[in-house]
Amino acid sequence: MPATSPRFRPTRARLGAATAGLALAAVLTACGSTVAGTVAAADPGTVTNTVRPTTSGTTARPTTAASTPTSTTPTDVTFDNGLTLTELRGDLDAAVTVTDTFWSTHWSDYFTGAYVAPTVTGLYDGLAAGTAPTCGGEPLEAYNAFYCSADDSLAWDVNLIVDGSAQIGDSFPYLVIAHEWGHAVQARLDPSLVAAGYELQADCLGAAALFGAAADGTLQFDEGDTRELVTSLSALGDEMAWATEADHGDSFQRVGWFDLGRTGGVPACIAAAGDPARDTVTQTPPLTVAPSAPGGGPEAEMTATVPSEPTAPPTS
Repeated sequence: MPATSPRFRPTRARLGAATAGLALAAVLTACGSTVAGTVAAADPGTVTNTVRPTTSGTTARPTTAASTPTSTTPTDVTFDNGLTLTELRGDLDAAVTVTDTFWSTHWSDYFTGAYVAPTVTGLYDGLAAGTAPTCGGEPLEAYNAFYCSADDSLAWDVNLIVDGSAQIGDSFPYLVIAHEWGHAVQARLDPSLVAAGYELQADCLGAAALFGAAADGTLQFDEGDTRELVTSLSALGDEMAWATEADHGDSFQRVGWFDLGRTGGVPACIAAAGDPARDTVTQTPPLTVAPSAPGGGPEAEMTATVPSEPTAPPTS
């Protein structure tokens, strides 16, 4: 589906999506009966919420809503594929709203404690020298998206989003944002609940959020959107830093974990941590910023810092 014909849209409060001025076709995929929000809640005594402390030892910002995204990109531009920056921001803002709404609505269904939304830094241009936001003192790279545990923030490069949308379709921004939000969720959990394959678990949590939002009625899928999301996981591979197989698992693993979140919701993503039959990809979380990391700059592909590591580099 061309990126200039978005149809993967929220059904309530279409503030961001409406800026593109494009219609929504309301067709829901046939998985609503098993998505997150309909699965029995996990035992609060087992699944605990340990909100990541800041460097001063205080708790994270006491807010229950995601911040308004900032941007280091121009006010408007038309990309080579015909997509405008205004349309792109509409998709991104809608994806942020949908994902944040799911977690704020359902956090208490699965975890103890209050939901604390991450800061949304949002869109940046990693190819524009000196303009990218930093994490741990290192600028965020191009063609990637990040969760930065140092300041509990999320950011995504415009080049990644434009290219991914051109190759995959308008659902791509939703996948990126839901995946990165999954890392923010991991950072709030007890380490025992975070999978060794934490990139794969983030895929699972992302699917749980998107299909959970569909079950809630805040997001509607057109026919083919589910296939489009799966294609995003299997087709990009090493073409983009955000999807390298070495850090994110192969396409079979990614699709499997995504489907786990789609059908089993958040509890299934948590229960899979440590499961020898599924949690088989070991990815070592970063401890320090390493300019020599693959791709240069921060260790973009490593992720899922635990609460005791508030200054770790960004994750993708």
